[in-house]
Amino acid sequence: MEQRVIISRNLETELAIAISECEHDRLFVLTDEVTHEQCLPLVNNFFCLKGAKVITIGSTDVHKNLESLAHVWQGLDDGGADRHSCLINLGGGMVTDLGGFAASTFKRGIDFINIPTTLLSMVDASVGGKTGINFNGLKNEVGVFNDSKFVLLDTRFLRTLDDKNLRSGYAEMLKHGLISNEKTWADLLQFDLSNPDYDQLQALVATSVKVKEKVVSRDPNEKGLRKALNYGHTFGHAFESFSLKHHAEGEAPILHGYAVAYGLICELFLSVVKTGFPSEQMRQTVRFIRDNYGSFNISCDDYDELIALMRHDKKNMSGVINFTLLDAIGDVLINQTATDEEIREALDFFREG
Repeated sequence: MEQRVIISRNLETELAIAISECEHDRLFVLTDEVTHEQCLPLVNNFFCLKGAKVITIGSTDVHKNLESLAHVWQGLDDGGADRHSCLINLGGGMVTDLGGFAASTFKRGIDFINIPTTLLSMVDASVGGKTGINFNGLKNEVGVFNDSKFVLLDTRFLRTLDDKNLRSGYAEMLKHGLISNEKTWADLLQFDLSNPDYDQLQALVATSVKVKEKVVSRDPNEKGLRKALNYGHTFGHAFESFSLKHHAEGEAPILHGYAVAYGLICELFLSVVKTGFPSEQMRQTVRFIRDNYGSFNISCDDYDELIALMRHDKKNMSGVINFTLLDAIGDVLINQTATDEEIREALDFFREG
Protein backbone atom coordinates (compact mmCIF):
# COMPACT_ATOMS: atom_id res chain seq x y z
CA MET A 1 0.00 0.00 0.00
CA GLU A 2 1.31 3.45 -0.91
CA GLN A 3 0.68 6.15 1.65
CA ARG A 4 -0.33 9.63 0.63
CA VAL A 5 1.73 12.43 2.14
CA ILE A 6 -0.02 15.80 2.24
CA ILE A 7 1.64 19.11 3.11
CA SER A 8 -1.38 20.58 4.84
CA ARG A 9 -2.97 23.92 4.08
CA ASN A 10 -6.31 23.20 5.81
CA LEU A 11 -5.91 20.36 8.27
CA GLU A 12 -9.59 19.98 9.16
CA THR A 13 -10.67 19.59 5.53
CA GLU A 14 -7.77 17.32 4.62
CA LEU A 15 -8.31 15.11 7.67
CA ALA A 16 -12.02 14.80 6.86
CA ILE A 17 -11.15 13.66 3.33
CA ALA A 18 -8.54 11.21 4.64
CA ILE A 19 -11.00 9.71 7.12
CA SER A 20 -13.65 9.40 4.41
CA GLU A 21 -11.23 7.27 2.37
CA CYS A 22 -10.61 4.89 5.29
CA GLU A 23 -12.91 2.27 6.71
CA HIS A 24 -14.07 3.77 9.96
CA ASP A 25 -17.11 2.51 11.78
CA ARG A 26 -15.26 3.78 14.86
CA LEU A 27 -12.51 6.38 15.14
CA PHE A 28 -9.70 6.42 17.70
CA VAL A 29 -7.02 9.05 18.33
CA LEU A 30 -3.71 8.07 19.93
CA THR A 31 -1.73 10.72 21.81
CA ASP A 32 1.00 10.75 24.39
CA GLU A 33 0.75 12.86 27.54
CA VAL A 34 2.44 15.87 25.90
CA THR A 35 0.48 15.87 22.63
CA HIS A 36 -2.74 15.25 24.57
CA GLU A 37 -2.13 18.56 26.33
CA GLN A 38 -0.51 20.64 23.58
CA CYS A 39 -1.74 19.26 20.24
CA LEU A 40 -5.09 17.56 20.78
CA PRO A 41 -6.78 20.94 21.51
CA LEU A 42 -5.84 22.07 17.97
CA VAL A 43 -7.93 19.29 16.41
CA ASN A 44 -10.36 18.22 19.12
CA ASN A 45 -13.23 20.38 17.81
CA PHE A 46 -12.95 19.14 14.22
CA PHE A 47 -16.35 17.85 13.12
CA CYS A 48 -14.72 14.83 11.48
CA LEU A 49 -13.43 13.71 14.92
CA LYS A 50 -16.80 13.93 16.64
CA GLY A 51 -17.23 10.83 18.75
CA ALA A 52 -13.62 9.69 18.36
CA LYS A 53 -12.22 7.90 21.40
CA VAL A 54 -8.84 9.12 22.71
CA ILE A 55 -6.15 6.71 23.92
CA THR A 56 -3.17 8.25 25.74
CA ILE A 57 0.21 6.71 26.52
CA GLY A 58 3.27 8.00 28.36
CA SER A 59 5.65 10.40 26.65
CA THR A 60 9.23 9.90 25.46
CA ASP A 61 10.99 6.85 24.09
CA VAL A 62 11.09 5.07 27.44
CA HIS A 63 7.38 4.32 26.89
CA LYS A 64 7.88 2.87 23.40
CA ASN A 65 7.48 -0.62 24.82
CA LEU A 66 5.26 -3.67 25.17
CA GLU A 67 3.34 -2.18 28.08
CA SER A 68 2.29 0.88 26.06
CA LEU A 69 1.50 -1.30 23.05
CA ALA A 70 -0.78 -3.48 25.19
CA HIS A 71 -2.42 -0.32 26.57
CA VAL A 72 -3.30 0.77 23.02
CA TRP A 73 -4.64 -2.67 22.11
CA GLN A 74 -6.70 -2.61 25.32
CA GLY A 75 -8.02 0.86 24.52
CA LEU A 76 -9.08 -0.25 21.06
CA ASP A 77 -10.76 -3.35 22.48
CA ASP A 78 -12.51 -1.40 25.26
CA GLY A 79 -13.76 1.10 22.67
CA GLY A 80 -15.31 -1.61 20.54
CA ALA A 81 -12.83 -1.41 17.68
CA ASP A 82 -13.12 -4.00 14.95
CA ARG A 83 -11.39 -4.62 11.62
CA HIS A 84 -13.21 -1.62 10.11
CA SER A 85 -12.04 0.92 12.68
CA CYS A 86 -9.37 3.59 12.11
CA LEU A 87 -6.62 4.87 14.41
CA ILE A 88 -5.27 8.42 14.06
CA ASN A 89 -1.77 8.79 15.51
CA LEU A 90 -1.30 12.36 16.74
CA GLY A 91 2.22 12.80 18.02
CA GLY A 92 5.91 12.43 17.48
CA GLY A 93 7.87 9.48 16.18
CA MET A 94 7.24 7.37 19.26
CA VAL A 95 3.47 7.73 18.80
CA THR A 96 3.47 7.11 15.04
CA ASP A 97 5.85 4.13 15.39
CA LEU A 98 3.98 2.48 18.24
CA GLY A 99 0.52 3.48 17.01
CA GLY A 100 1.29 2.19 13.54
CA PHE A 101 2.43 -1.13 15.01
CA ALA A 102 -0.66 -1.36 17.22
CA ALA A 103 -2.95 -0.69 14.24
CA SER A 104 -1.02 -3.12 12.02
CA THR A 105 -1.48 -5.97 14.48
CA PHE A 106 -4.91 -5.34 16.05
CA LYS A 107 -7.48 -7.66 14.41
CA ARG A 108 -4.65 -8.44 11.95
CA GLY A 109 -4.62 -4.82 10.81
CA ILE A 110 -6.80 -1.72 10.80
CA ASP A 111 -6.37 1.53 8.85
CA PHE A 112 -4.34 4.30 10.45
CA ILE A 113 -3.52 7.92 9.68
CA ASN A 114 -0.44 9.76 10.94
CA ILE A 115 -0.54 13.40 11.99
CA PRO A 116 3.05 14.02 13.09
CA THR A 117 3.50 16.84 15.57
CA THR A 118 7.30 16.97 15.84
CA LEU A 119 9.85 17.82 13.21
CA LEU A 120 11.42 14.38 13.64
CA SER A 121 8.19 12.56 12.94
CA MET A 122 7.34 14.82 9.99
CA VAL A 123 10.54 14.14 8.09
CA ASP A 124 11.28 10.63 9.31
CA ALA A 125 9.15 8.42 11.53
CA SER A 126 5.68 9.06 10.09
CA VAL A 127 6.74 8.59 6.45
CA GLY A 128 7.90 5.33 4.95
CA GLY A 129 5.93 2.57 6.64
CA LYS A 130 8.25 1.56 9.48
CA THR A 131 6.42 0.75 12.71
CA GLY A 132 7.56 -0.84 15.93
CA ILE A 133 8.63 -0.69 19.54
CA ASN A 134 11.84 -0.96 21.53
CA PHE A 135 12.47 -4.35 23.15
CA ASN A 136 15.10 -5.84 25.42
CA GLY A 137 17.04 -2.57 25.52
CA LEU A 138 17.27 -2.30 21.72
CA LYS A 139 15.80 0.37 19.45
CA ASN A 140 12.89 -0.66 17.20
CA GLU A 141 13.66 -4.33 17.76
CA VAL A 142 10.09 -5.51 17.07
CA GLY A 143 7.88 -4.13 14.31
CA VAL A 144 6.51 -4.41 10.79
CA PHE A 145 6.57 -2.51 7.52
CA ASN A 146 3.09 -1.10 6.96
CA ASP A 147 2.10 2.23 5.45
CA SER A 148 -0.42 4.55 7.03
CA LYS A 149 -3.21 5.46 4.64
CA PHE A 150 -2.30 9.15 4.91
CA VAL A 151 0.35 11.36 6.49
CA LEU A 152 -0.84 14.93 7.11
CA LEU A 153 1.99 17.39 7.69
CA ASP A 154 0.97 20.67 9.32
CA THR A 155 3.91 22.79 10.43
CA ARG A 156 1.76 24.75 12.90
CA PHE A 157 2.51 21.93 15.36
CA LEU A 158 6.20 22.82 15.22
CA ARG A 159 5.49 25.96 17.22
CA THR A 160 4.59 23.71 20.16
CA LEU A 161 8.08 22.18 20.19
CA ASP A 162 10.84 23.02 22.59
CA ASP A 163 14.30 23.79 21.28
CA LYS A 164 15.72 20.29 21.82
CA ASN A 165 12.93 18.52 19.96
CA LEU A 166 13.20 20.94 17.04
CA ARG A 167 16.93 20.24 16.81
CA SER A 168 16.29 16.50 17.12
CA GLY A 169 14.14 16.48 13.99
CA TYR A 170 16.53 18.72 12.13
CA ALA A 171 19.28 16.10 12.43
CA GLU A 172 17.27 13.75 10.17
CA MET A 173 16.87 16.61 7.69
CA LEU A 174 20.64 17.11 7.74
CA LYS A 175 21.02 13.41 6.94
CA HIS A 176 18.60 13.80 4.02
CA GLY A 177 20.70 16.69 2.74
CA LEU A 178 23.88 14.61 2.87
CA ILE A 179 22.33 11.75 0.88
CA SER A 180 20.63 14.00 -1.70
CA ASN A 181 22.60 16.91 -3.17
CA GLU A 182 24.97 19.75 -2.31
CA LYS A 183 22.37 22.54 -2.55
CA THR A 184 20.03 20.90 -0.04
CA TRP A 185 22.98 20.17 2.26
CA ALA A 186 24.27 23.76 2.00
CA ASP A 187 20.80 25.24 2.63
CA LEU A 188 20.48 23.13 5.77
CA LEU A 189 23.84 24.29 7.13
CA GLN A 190 22.73 27.92 6.69
CA PHE A 191 19.56 27.56 8.78
CA ASP A 192 19.62 29.23 12.20
CA LEU A 193 18.29 26.70 14.71
CA SER A 194 18.62 29.22 17.54
CA ASN A 195 16.13 31.59 15.88
CA PRO A 196 14.08 29.46 13.48
CA ASP A 197 12.20 31.03 10.56
CA TYR A 198 9.13 28.78 10.37
CA ASP A 199 8.24 29.74 6.80
CA GLN A 200 11.75 28.80 5.68
CA LEU A 201 11.55 25.64 7.79
CA GLN A 202 8.31 24.59 6.07
CA ALA A 203 10.06 24.74 2.69
CA LEU A 204 13.00 22.74 4.03
CA VAL A 205 10.59 20.15 5.49
CA ALA A 206 8.85 19.73 2.13
CA THR A 207 12.21 19.15 0.43
CA SER A 208 13.29 16.70 3.13
CA VAL A 209 10.10 14.66 2.90
CA LYS A 210 10.51 14.42 -0.87
CA VAL A 211 14.01 12.97 -0.38
CA LYS A 212 12.66 10.25 1.88
CA GLU A 213 9.61 9.56 -0.31
CA LYS A 214 11.82 9.14 -3.38
CA VAL A 215 14.04 6.61 -1.63
CA VAL A 216 11.20 4.68 0.02
CA SER A 217 9.15 4.44 -3.19
CA ARG A 218 12.05 2.68 -4.89
CA ASP A 219 12.75 0.30 -1.99
CA PRO A 220 9.82 0.07 0.45
CA ASN A 221 11.14 -2.92 2.44
CA GLU A 222 14.79 -1.86 2.80
CA LYS A 223 16.34 -4.50 0.55
CA GLY A 224 18.83 -2.10 -1.00
CA LEU A 225 18.56 1.63 -1.76
CA ARG A 226 16.49 2.45 1.34
CA LYS A 227 19.55 1.67 3.42
CA ALA A 228 20.71 5.15 2.35
CA LEU A 229 18.32 6.45 5.01
CA ASN A 230 20.37 4.62 7.65
CA TYR A 231 23.28 7.02 7.25
CA GLY A 232 24.38 8.00 10.76
CA HIS A 233 22.14 5.37 12.33
CA THR A 234 24.49 2.46 13.00
CA PHE A 235 26.44 4.56 15.48
CA GLY A 236 23.33 6.62 16.27
CA HIS A 237 21.20 3.69 17.39
CA ALA A 238 24.08 2.41 19.52
CA PHE A 239 24.38 5.81 21.23
CA GLU A 240 20.62 5.87 21.74
CA SER A 241 20.42 2.36 23.20
CA PHE A 242 23.45 3.10 25.41
CA SER A 243 21.73 6.23 26.70
CA LEU A 244 18.47 4.36 27.35
CA LYS A 245 20.40 1.93 29.53
CA HIS A 246 22.74 4.32 31.32
CA HIS A 247 21.00 7.69 31.63
CA ALA A 248 21.03 9.08 35.15
CA GLU A 249 17.95 8.70 37.30
CA GLY A 250 15.73 11.73 36.85
CA GLU A 251 17.29 12.58 33.50
CA ALA A 252 15.86 11.73 30.08
CA PRO A 253 17.93 9.67 27.63
CA ILE A 254 19.25 11.52 24.60
CA LEU A 255 16.73 12.26 21.88
CA HIS A 256 16.82 10.21 18.68
CA GLY A 257 17.92 13.12 16.50
CA TYR A 258 20.79 13.98 18.81
CA ALA A 259 21.94 10.35 18.63
CA VAL A 260 21.73 10.50 14.82
CA ALA A 261 23.70 13.76 14.76
CA TYR A 262 26.45 12.13 16.83
CA GLY A 263 26.27 9.08 14.55
CA LEU A 264 26.73 11.33 11.52
CA ILE A 265 30.01 12.59 12.99
CA CYS A 266 31.31 9.03 13.30
CA GLU A 267 30.09 7.89 9.90
CA LEU A 268 31.37 11.02 8.18
CA PHE A 269 34.77 10.16 9.67
CA LEU A 270 34.52 6.61 8.31
CA SER A 271 33.41 8.02 4.96
CA VAL A 272 36.54 10.18 4.76
CA VAL A 273 38.86 7.37 5.85
CA LYS A 274 37.32 4.52 3.87
CA THR A 275 35.62 5.99 0.79
CA GLY A 276 37.30 9.35 0.17
CA PHE A 277 34.48 11.71 1.23
CA PRO A 278 35.80 15.32 0.99
CA SER A 279 37.34 16.25 4.32
CA GLU A 280 36.34 19.93 4.09
CA GLN A 281 32.64 19.04 3.72
CA MET A 282 33.05 16.66 6.63
CA ARG A 283 34.56 19.44 8.74
CA GLN A 284 31.76 21.89 7.84
CA THR A 285 29.09 19.36 8.77
CA VAL A 286 30.80 18.28 11.98
CA ARG A 287 31.24 21.93 13.00
CA PHE A 288 27.50 22.53 12.50
CA ILE A 289 26.66 19.45 14.58
CA ARG A 290 29.03 20.32 17.42
CA ASP A 291 27.74 23.92 17.48
CA ASN A 292 24.09 22.87 17.56
CA TYR A 293 24.06 19.52 19.39
CA GLY A 294 27.00 19.61 21.78
CA SER A 295 28.39 16.16 22.54
CA PHE A 296 27.60 12.89 24.30
CA ASN A 297 29.73 11.84 27.22
CA ILE A 298 31.36 8.48 26.57
CA SER A 299 34.80 7.12 27.46
CA CYS A 300 37.05 4.58 25.80
CA ASP A 301 35.82 2.11 28.43
CA ASP A 302 32.39 2.25 26.75
CA TYR A 303 33.63 1.24 23.29
CA ASP A 304 33.13 -2.50 23.74
CA GLU A 305 29.52 -2.03 24.81
CA LEU A 306 28.81 0.36 21.93
CA ILE A 307 30.31 -2.09 19.41
CA ALA A 308 28.21 -4.89 20.95
CA LEU A 309 25.11 -2.75 20.48
CA MET A 310 26.05 -2.16 16.84
CA ARG A 311 26.25 -5.93 16.34
CA HIS A 312 22.54 -6.13 17.26
CA ASP A 313 21.59 -3.70 14.50
CA LYS A 314 18.92 -5.10 12.17
CA LYS A 315 20.95 -4.09 9.09
CA ASN A 316 23.69 -6.59 9.91
CA MET A 317 24.22 -9.91 8.20
CA SER A 318 26.04 -12.87 9.78
CA GLY A 319 27.18 -10.72 12.69
CA VAL A 320 29.09 -8.26 10.46
CA ILE A 321 28.33 -4.62 11.33
CA ASN A 322 26.79 -2.92 8.32
CA PHE A 323 27.25 0.78 7.55
CA THR A 324 25.90 3.21 5.00
CA LEU A 325 28.70 5.57 3.94
CA LEU A 326 29.21 8.36 1.38
CA ASP A 327 31.99 8.99 -1.07
CA ALA A 328 30.43 12.38 -1.92
CA ILE A 329 27.29 14.28 -0.99
CA GLY A 330 24.44 12.42 -2.68
CA ASP A 331 26.65 9.45 -3.61
CA VAL A 332 25.64 6.70 -1.20
CA LEU A 333 27.44 3.41 -0.60
CA ILE A 334 25.36 0.77 1.20
CA ASN A 335 26.48 -2.47 2.83
CA GLN A 336 29.86 -1.14 3.92
CA THR A 337 31.84 -2.70 6.75
CA ALA A 338 34.47 -1.50 9.19
CA THR A 339 36.84 -3.28 11.54
CA ASP A 340 36.53 -2.89 15.29
CA GLU A 341 39.71 -0.82 15.18
CA GLU A 342 38.21 1.57 12.59
CA ILE A 343 35.07 1.88 14.72
CA ARG A 344 37.22 2.73 17.73
CA GLU A 345 39.05 5.37 15.69
CA ALA A 346 35.69 6.90 14.71
CA LEU A 347 34.67 6.98 18.38
CA ASP A 348 38.02 8.60 19.25
CA PHE A 349 37.30 11.27 16.61
CA PHE A 350 33.83 11.80 18.05
CA ARG A 351 35.22 12.31 21.56
CA GLU A 352 38.28 14.34 20.68
CA GLY A 353 37.54 15.93 17.31
